[in-house]
This record gives sequence, structure tokens and C-alpha cells, in this order.
Amino acid sequence: MRLENKLNITSQVELAKAEEKISKQKAKQLFDSGDIDKVEVGTFKGRATRIWLDLILKKELKQVIDWNVVDKDDYISAMQRSVVKNLEIKALLKNALANQINDRALFMKGIDVSYYYEGYSEFKTEEL
Repeated sequence: MRLENKLNITSQVELAKAEEKISKQKAKQLFDSGDIDKVEVGTFKGRATRIWLDLILKKELKQVIDWNVVDKDDYISAMQRSVVKNLEIKALLKNALANQINDRALFMKGIDVSYYYEGYSEFKTEEL
């Protein structure tokens, strides 16, 4: 199966920039429209997993993760080791729980931080 290149992008760097911009715009739109609370949690894949996790925590615990207080290196290390033992990642995320479940700024910064963890920081979600 071959995917159609709808953006006619041939550069890996330009493709990464376009993916970051489009997905951040979609996340912003999802929050601003109020549709974020209507999303079924089983429909997320890839980077959207961070949003999925926040939705589960919001619905079940009435909390979300403040990704701004999660250190990138600590998070990546904990994620790598979580395949064997998940106590470290659980503790790291538990220490970052916040009660501001409807805070737009917290949500937008969380989107940016999740991309930053993966090396993408071309666009700020709030500015798109």
C-alpha cells in the first residue's frame, strides 16, 4: 500500500515541520471546539497518546498531567525502562498531576512540550 503525498513534500525536514504544524492546529481546534471532551479514548494513536492519557486522567481522576514540570530526560529514560518496569514512569507522572482539567493554556503548553520531547519545536500551538 502506498500513501498519497497530498502536500507534495519531498524533504524529510519539511515533512516533519508540516506534520508538527498540522497536528498542533488539530489539537488546538479539538480543544477550542469543545470536542476534546467528546472523543472516545480508544481512538488515539501515535503522538496523540499524550492527549489520550490526559483524557483518561481527566475523566477518571479529575486531573491532568502538567507536562511543563516533567523533565524531558527523566521522561525519556522512564519511558525506555517502562517496558521492563513501569514504577518510575508512574511516579514521574503522578508527581506532575494537576487539577486544572479545563485550563486551555496548560493544554496548549502540554502539546508543545510533547513535541519538544521528540525534538520538534518549530511552532507554538498557541500561535497557530
